[in-house]
Amino acid sequence: MDLDVTFGPIAGFMSDPTVEEIWINSPHRIFIARAGKSELTNLVLTKDEVSQLVDRALMWSGRRLDLSHPFVDARLPDGSRLHVVIPEITSEHWAVNIRKHLLRTHSLKELALRGVMNDEIAQALSYSVKAGLNILVSGGTQAGKTTLLNALASETPIHERVITIEEVFELKPNIPDVVQMQTRSANLQGEGEIPLRRLIKEALRMRPSRIIVGEVREAEALDLLIALNSGLPGMGTLHANSTRDAIVKLQTLPLLAGENISHKFIAPTVASAIDLVVHVKLDSNGNRRISEVASVTGRYESDRAEIEMLWKWNGNSYDRGLGTIGAEDRFAAAGLALSEWWNK
Repeated sequence: MDLDVTFGPIAGFMSDPTVEEIWINSPHRIFIARAGKSELTNLVLTKDEVSQLVDRALMWSGRRLDLSHPFVDARLPDGSRLHVVIPEITSEHWAVNIRKHLLRTHSLKELALRGVMNDEIAQALSYSVKAGLNILVSGGTQAGKTTLLNALASETPIHERVITIEEVFELKPNIPDVVQMQTRSANLQGEGEIPLRRLIKEALRMRPSRIIVGEVREAEALDLLIALNSGLPGMGTLHANSTRDAIVKLQTLPLLAGENISHKFIAPTVASAIDLVVHVKLDSNGNRRISEVASVTGRYESDRAEIEMLWKWNGNSYDRGLGTIGAEDRFAAAGLALSEWWNK
């Protein structure tokens, strides 16, 4: 892709490796993010330049943007993610976001070198993936959930077949046997929509060794839990404020699937389906870091799955919690021995 042709006046930001995200609030208010911090640029565009920029970017994705479809979420050829909202959803101007995912191809070891976690946690997570544990990555927007999920997925043993399921292609795990699927919006007649729930069901027919859902937002949480509770390993991300909040939210989202779904069904399902929750956070200094790693014990009480803290960032270093993980059989089956730091 020719950046100058596609992005025109913002091509310099797209080619700058220090720029993580670009967003246009109006033709006169264009921001970028570096190291997790936003900056107002001195770039000024016209309304036509903004719309032409979006039109050129969308030509590659095949997705549309019009009054009947005022939102669009699309992947660009370089792997960046484009999101656009137009009036009358916005008050006056087109709102454009381009997220670049600079660290997406980094491994767990490389993320540890960048301070996202320590070596101990990196090794623990690598072993956990190889042993087939089910891992939920939680965090806020721009905290690094997708980057961490991609690094975790890349630890999958090379003989396994992985199916990734996303709203827009963002994951690119470094493994040989992988199939990527993304959702599709409805056409002008309101037909042809393919949501995440449909993709999860289709993935189960594709002989997966494990499935990875880029982000769980709504009722697809139920389909993911049922898949993970049937012996199929998997991973996914979720917006949440902490590991504990992530589990609470994972128990709430399936209720959107219908009135016949109850907390009494979901609590034991979550307790048995999820093994680890890893929470990532973007701090005030622009640093992205794993702030908590918790294990789901398999027990539940008062319709709440129980978790135990394994590691927690105290502002300077990681405190080792009292939690353990009862997955010795799966580690042993994968030829991995639990070390002293994993189960005290």
